[in-house]
Amino acid sequence: MYKPLVAVVGRPNVGKSTLFNAIVKKRVSIVEDIPGVTRDRIYFDAEWLGREFTLIDTGGIEFVDSDNTIFTSMRYQAELAIREADVILYVVDGKTGIQPQDLEIAALLRSSGKPVILVVNKIDSVEQEMNIYEFYGLGLGDPVGVSAVNLMNLGDLLDEVLKHIESIPPAEEDEDTVHVALVGRPNVGKSSLTNALLGKERVIVSDIAGTTRDAIDTRWHHDGTDFVLIDTAGMRRKGKINLPIERYSVVRALRSIDRSDVTVLVLDAVEGVTEQDKKIAGYIHESGKGCIIIVNKWDLITKDSKTPLRYTEDIRRELAFLQYAPILYASALTHQRIDRLADLVKYVSEQRHMRVATGVLNELIADAQLTNPPPAKGGRPLRIYYLTQASVAPPTFVLFVNTPELLHFSYKRFIENRLRETFGFEGTPIRIVTRGKKGEDG
Repeated sequence: MYKPLVAVVGRPNVGKSTLFNAIVKKRVSIVEDIPGVTRDRIYFDAEWLGREFTLIDTGGIEFVDSDNTIFTSMRYQAELAIREADVILYVVDGKTGIQPQDLEIAALLRSSGKPVILVVNKIDSVEQEMNIYEFYGLGLGDPVGVSAVNLMNLGDLLDEVLKHIESIPPAEEDEDTVHVALVGRPNVGKSSLTNALLGKERVIVSDIAGTTRDAIDTRWHHDGTDFVLIDTAGMRRKGKINLPIERYSVVRALRSIDRSDVTVLVLDAVEGVTEQDKKIAGYIHESGKGCIIIVNKWDLITKDSKTPLRYTEDIRRELAFLQYAPILYASALTHQRIDRLADLVKYVSEQRHMRVATGVLNELIADAQLTNPPPAKGGRPLRIYYLTQASVAPPTFVLFVNTPELLHFSYKRFIENRLRETFGFEGTPIRIVTRGKKGEDG
């Protein structure tokens, strides 16, 4: 399901990260009273009145001629977030009033054409509410006064967010079509893989990192199955700015992952698994999407008989939460093993939609308990009554027990492993929800 993107922007030190943490209800962004602390864009899923969205925190926007690479980088990532966002929260400081940079940022936001909610932060008392009226001068409509530190008026702010994201039409779903997102860091070969799969130059390919500027949907029919390929890539470098652009690939990956059935995580065989790869892989897993890992540029590796085994061990160690994802070693340039990807995507999609009868599941649970009896805690044994499948995509199971708190995560993992050993579920995460006799969930 596609989640709208809401970007938090503004100049440094106006309380963006504090507001971000208040909305997501976790201390995700680092908060210090020093301008420029938030250097990388941070994203987290949030919810208000039953509607989910993804909140993006950004570094401050600075309009100064400076050789400071950090502040130049922060401004660029904020501008990227503005382009990608569905709604923008423009945060200003209610104590300092309008600053020259606020006017420049407001002009940038007006030109973006995106819905902008003007958030006047640090309104900590009724007396300070008069400070809000000055900000009408930014020409961005009615300001919303909040105190991120004291959690004041956040409900009104989120109501405004909801008004905008509810107008975003949901993506049309075609149950017979498998949506495939190719995601990964810039310049790992996603566009080349798309062209290799399609057998034509559908997507512009360049060895310059970040050539693909937008997600491009391409319909593709293969061996009786309809696919939609979502090709995504990092951002083009802007001007002569020399930036570590790997950090800019995440937001576009979020959009594509949310829209996909199966996500193909593209790794660079030469560079191996990087921190950015781990971030993208983590979001794939958390989103419950099917996943295939493709190691591209395999033709550039000097190999012996044990090379694939060493690479597989490294990937499994670095991406421990994706043990279920099949790994394909390929080359978009030479088309090595590219022909296997379509069948693998179809297979993972089928695994993601697999259903197992309750009777069969309970035979498995009974056998599992004989092999490995349920744990006890404080002299109280865990009793498992039965297991049933609640939904698919991803496969989600409900385990009925006497007391959910008695189910240790290691025993839940044991049950998941038995499900995989018996039924496969290759390429898809599995969700296990525990439910007690009185209806409490675990």
